[in-house]
Amino acid sequence: MTNELEESTDTAITYSECCAQPFLLFNESNLDTMKRMPDNFIDLTVTSPPYDNLRTYENEDYLTCGEFEDIVKELWRITKDGGVVVWIVGDSVKNGNESGTSFYHALTFKKYGWNLFDTMIYFKNGGLNSGANNSYIQKFEYMFVFSKGKIKTTNIIEDRPNEHTKPRKKKKRNPDGTFRIQEVLTKEQGKRYNIWCVNTGIPHSTKDKIAYEHPAIFPEELANDHIISWSNEGDIVYDPFAGSGTTGKMAILNNRKCIMSEISSEYCEIIKKRLEPIINARTLFS
Repeated sequence: MTNELEESTDTAITYSECCAQPFLLFNESNLDTMKRMPDNFIDLTVTSPPYDNLRTYENEDYLTCGEFEDIVKELWRITKDGGVVVWIVGDSVKNGNESGTSFYHALTFKKYGWNLFDTMIYFKNGGLNSGANNSYIQKFEYMFVFSKGKIKTTNIIEDRPNEHTKPRKKKKRNPDGTFRIQEVLTKEQGKRYNIWCVNTGIPHSTKDKIAYEHPAIFPEELANDHIISWSNEGDIVYDPFAGSGTTGKMAILNNRKCIMSEISSEYCEIIKKRLEPIINARTLFS
């Protein structure tokens, strides 16, 4: 089974359409896609927008103009009560001056009613380093977790080694009144910190060679762990800036439904070539 690329249309997007197909990909502005969604439709949005002109689009000020606020408002409308938007963004540096785009985005979301549930850090372990003149090397981006009201789904990953992962020596009393030393393991895992260190670059971000045709690919591990954390199987996941389709891929592999918007037809072709083999394989062995 494969999905044909959806062209811009005024046809409403429905639950039945999402259930009938593994993913929906629309080659259009995300505002055009969202306007066809009903209210309270999406469980989770995971995306990394093209901030500070780090990707090439026709509108170079795409996320610093009024259109950005329209996106924030539409995300609010289409997101279910308790739903989440994970917004991954950083700042460029020009002439020793950081753009501050990340802070502008966070405050704009709050302006339109979103709760800033968590401010997380994505530390890039690998890839290219950047640092201007005398500044420290730039190695992280913000991961803002916004919720529409009280968050409804939290599947917190517990894989952090801590002091309880090793047996502790504890004094135990024998029946005869003497003591013995016993090793006790009280807990195997611990909650992660909200700073995620993710390996990036070839081949860590993905093993799909086709994905590297995109200039700024999204690490699969990052998308995967956010999808697990803030949604459940069968939920609808949305990516308004689909890029190379990483959010879509990880949503499918985690048994979620996915809708993607991507304004670049070139990037849409990358997504199709990347996701269709996964869909075909799952259909063959289902």
